[in-house]
Amino acid sequence: MKELPNPLQSLNSLGDGITTKIAGKISSKISEIQKLNKFVKLFPLKKKAQSKKRLKKIKALRQVLAEESVVTKPPSVTKKSTIQVYVARDLSEIKEAQRLRYRVFAEEMGASLPFNAEGLDVDFFDAYCDHLIVRDTETLQVVGTYRVLPPEQAKIIGRLYSESEFDLARLQHLLPKTVEIGRSCVHEDYRSGGVIMALWAGLGSYMKEHGYEIMLGCASVPMGDGGHFAASLNRILQEKYLSDIEYRTFPKLPLPLDKLNSSLDVEPPPLLKGYLRVGAKICGEPAWDPDFNTADFLTMFRLSDISPKYAKHFLAN
Repeated sequence: MKELPNPLQSLNSLGDGITTKIAGKISSKISEIQKLNKFVKLFPLKKKAQSKKRLKKIKALRQVLAEESVVTKPPSVTKKSTIQVYVARDLSEIKEAQRLRYRVFAEEMGASLPFNAEGLDVDFFDAYCDHLIVRDTETLQVVGTYRVLPPEQAKIIGRLYSESEFDLARLQHLLPKTVEIGRSCVHEDYRSGGVIMALWAGLGSYMKEHGYEIMLGCASVPMGDGGHFAASLNRILQEKYLSDIEYRTFPKLPLPLDKLNSSLDVEPPPLLKGYLRVGAKICGEPAWDPDFNTADFLTMFRLSDISPKYAKHFLAN
């Protein structure tokens, strides 16, 4: 491949020129000050008025020297982010997202998924969803994904995915303005705030563009420890992040909280922590998903409830 030109080369040359000119000025000023200082030392008592005049000139020269000593640095170049977020444009991109889901859920978390010869996580809802993906344009990998079920498509299906796990009777009146998100995951090498905020910014733009007001989705917590982490997390969420009672939901297969240790000192996983930071609420106690071996917390977020601190990130264009 032909070697690309260095975009910083011209800037470095410009910086060198600026530095050389300033250095010359500084050298000239220093020389002038040294001459005046020498004169003042040799003739401290002669021509008092002229000495004062020269001292005043020295002071002025020193001021100029101080100002010009701040060498202007070459313009800095901020590295452009390689993270890109958008809605999948064709089936091949959807398959990339499904392949990432399989890698995270089946291979990493041990979820029991239907066999797929291509190593994809595919289910009935995928055909009705928009698939939000985050791509690293440097490696070309899809490194994060959400699938988004808009209310029009949910009406065609006749239900939401989360209705298989929760009784949503108290939320029915909200559903015409609600998008359901699911299958959220991030590549293991990219679980940082940057990729998670990119997903949230993409989701915020999607909701704004289509006029949706509410997001609903299951935040899944792995149960590799038997569920003690999830039970302890539930205690914290119930204390600080529980929704108002009119938006409460009820798990169809509840996590057996009374048989688990709920006193551990735990932190929410990064994705759930992101939900809570922008203003999301937990709608009740978690459901147990035996296929994915996770505790699922139904999470609801209204755009109108967004935390001002995160609004500029979540609602970025």
